[in-house]
Amino acid sequence: MTSVRNHRPQLSGNKWFIFVLALIVGACSPKIRTAPSSTVKTTTEKPVTKTDKPAEKPPVKAPEAKAHVLSLILPLGLDHAAAGQTYTAAGLKKANMAAEYYQGFKLALDSMTAEGANFKLQVFDSKDDVAQSHSLALNPQIKSSELIIGPVFPDDVKAFTAMLPSARKPIVSPLSPAAPSTFNNQNLVTMTPPLEYHAMGAATYIVRSLKPKKVFILNSGFSDEKLYTSPFKRTVDSLSKRKIQVVTITVVRGNLTPLVKQLSPSNQNIFLVPSTKQAFLMVTLRSLDTLSKKYPVTLFGHPNWEKFAFLKSALLQRLNTHITSADKVDYKSSQTNTFLRSYRRTYRTEPTDFAIKGFDQGLYFAKLLADDEDFNKPDLEDFSGIHNSFHFIKKPGVGWINTHVDILRYENFDLKKIQ
Repeated sequence: MTSVRNHRPQLSGNKWFIFVLALIVGACSPKIRTAPSSTVKTTTEKPVTKTDKPAEKPPVKAPEAKAHVLSLILPLGLDHAAAGQTYTAAGLKKANMAAEYYQGFKLALDSMTAEGANFKLQVFDSKDDVAQSHSLALNPQIKSSELIIGPVFPDDVKAFTAMLPSARKPIVSPLSPAAPSTFNNQNLVTMTPPLEYHAMGAATYIVRSLKPKKVFILNSGFSDEKLYTSPFKRTVDSLSKRKIQVVTITVVRGNLTPLVKQLSPSNQNIFLVPSTKQAFLMVTLRSLDTLSKKYPVTLFGHPNWEKFAFLKSALLQRLNTHITSADKVDYKSSQTNTFLRSYRRTYRTEPTDFAIKGFDQGLYFAKLLADDEDFNKPDLEDFSGIHNSFHFIKKPGVGWINTHVDILRYENFDLKKIQ
């Protein structure tokens, strides 16, 4: 699961000047036009005979593609970039993220424009402020656009969508993994799979690929873990027709002794640990590591584990650890390398996760608009991007939800995609 985070250094003042200038000068993607011939032959003064060639006519100008209007709402906080103003550390982090996403999104539109498409990109600053998001929902320029991308953060999305409950155009939540039921808007497009779809993805892989007789859920006792364990158990029960037994225990101080009698000495013992608490994980995983010396262990963890530096890859590899992920980049693919070269050439910097997300999402929606796809149909097209893949389902009252997650496993001290 992807959360809104940042990996790159703070933007310099020069980059902010360039970025703000880019917003003012280059918000619209360039249009492709067919230029007329530079020279036209003229006729001579002598009368035209039957053997004379007629004068060449200038080529007919090709009709320009329809301009599709998109509105991008990001927490740029540009008022803090004015002379005499400063960003807080948190505000600058959000502004960096917004700038990176914009750059990737704009590059995607430009690549589609080069193929003959035509877009008008309008960029608005949400300032990460609920009142501002509320106000932007009433902006006629935004309301008249074909596609709205943003705001980014859940509170801003909620304030924005509350003002457009009956809008007939899609409103894209580009980065937040918040459950779409939080917003209750039938036109919302949730790009980052919510946690329940990570749980369902893990359960589906366990049932169909591993086919165990039992699955052990090791809880810490915190109620928020039910957001993962409840859909996980429902999916296992449904797919296995309750033939796979789900055993749930609350682990205290890493004590796994009560489970020993139920473990298999020869077959893989499947464990799910849904916690994200460091103290609990350190103790419990060490206990599992000890257990794995006598019993085969396969571990499934929370998608946020990928971000935790305190979880060492050597330990996770010994435990045959799997996690789900919605955003894994294959840096060996030709598609990725083509993007990297283009991004470096355009922006003179390395792309971050947010830039790659912006490119994938920009390319996806640009293609849909260029093909005049109907957003009111039940399903949106599947898509495999550089950073993300999209498989949408539409649920009444909450809109389209991207449900695609990958299964990753620790191999050679790194996470490798296995499904």
